[in-house]
Amino acid sequence: MFGQTVLILGGGVGGVVAANRLRKELDRCHRVVLVDREPSFTVAASFLWVMTGARRPDQITRPLARLERKGIEIIRGEVERIDPAHREAVVDGRTLQADHLVVALGAQFAPEAVPGLAAAGHTFCTLDGATRLRDVLDTTRRGRIVVLTAAPAYKCPAAPYEAAMLIDGLLRRRGLRSGVEIALHSAEPGPMAVAGLEASVAVRTMVERKGIAYHPEHQIARAEGRRVHFTDGASLDFDLLVYVPPIRPPSALASSGLVDETGWVRVDRHTLETRVPGVYAVGDVTLIPLSMGKPLPRAGVFAHGQAEVVAHNIARVIAGRAPSRRFDGHGACFIETGSGQAGFGAGDFYAEPRPSVHMRRPGWLWHGGKVLFEKQVIWQWL
Repeated sequence: MFGQTVLILGGGVGGVVAANRLRKELDRCHRVVLVDREPSFTVAASFLWVMTGARRPDQITRPLARLERKGIEIIRGEVERIDPAHREAVVDGRTLQADHLVVALGAQFAPEAVPGLAAAGHTFCTLDGATRLRDVLDTTRRGRIVVLTAAPAYKCPAAPYEAAMLIDGLLRRRGLRSGVEIALHSAEPGPMAVAGLEASVAVRTMVERKGIAYHPEHQIARAEGRRVHFTDGASLDFDLLVYVPPIRPPSALASSGLVDETGWVRVDRHTLETRVPGVYAVGDVTLIPLSMGKPLPRAGVFAHGQAEVVAHNIARVIAGRAPSRRFDGHGACFIETGSGQAGFGAGDFYAEPRPSVHMRRPGWLWHGGKVLFEKQVIWQWL
């Protein structure tokens, strides 16, 4: 049997899961190559805990080089260009060739898209940002904290709502909540609206029961000093601004021929294959329209499920068999509410005529489930 090469671009959730699954299913004569510009994998779902001081950065970070012990080749570098027709990628000037190509480059944060945002505020959406925000929260005693989504499309639909509730819980533990106002401004019409009315109402109820003022359909236009201005003409002063940044497609995709007019990769919603046979895309880099008009949320749970499907099917093709698995649009999410509790939502995002997602009340059990998931990521994948 001649060895084949699977090239995976991106070392986030989708890329790491795909590499692990492929290495388990393929004979060692076949190569599994993972490319990423960063030396380490971090559990992004735990950034919120870094923000509150419940985790240190080293607890949720592992070198990607650890995957080499499993027989996965790691190449560190910037993906500059992708040639899907030839299943090639240029990484730091070096051309890498493959028999099967998986694009898992994710979405890039673009705070610069909102004038003044990066200079005025802090984000928990990166490890460095969450660490800096932790230090700022350590000195916060009074005033107004504004949490906002800077654009309707962003990573992890629950994240801004979790952030507001976790900040609330942190201040309550410190006996400081009465002196701090927390306001949450969202660019969308309701929390996690893509998950349906039940989920949206449930999350809004969780937030407002904490005494957090929620303001939907407030799109930020710019930030100046300690003031945010919204597109409807309203403005608001703050003492601390916490934001979820806008996102944009990776620049390497621009000339690849894999994207549509939005700049994101369109794929078959069940197989994740692109318009080019043998080339797949998973996770945040994709745009998968749902029946109700919104795209499938960009969240790690979907990247994970998609990567499992793609890896399994590639392994079967290499073995001379037909692909047998399909991604069914099911997903689940823990929603941290503070005080060691979390809610839980799960359902079918491919359901017709709209996603069918059911919510569970916050409790200790669901928080424990997220902790166990975090441990699984570290020990099973790396």
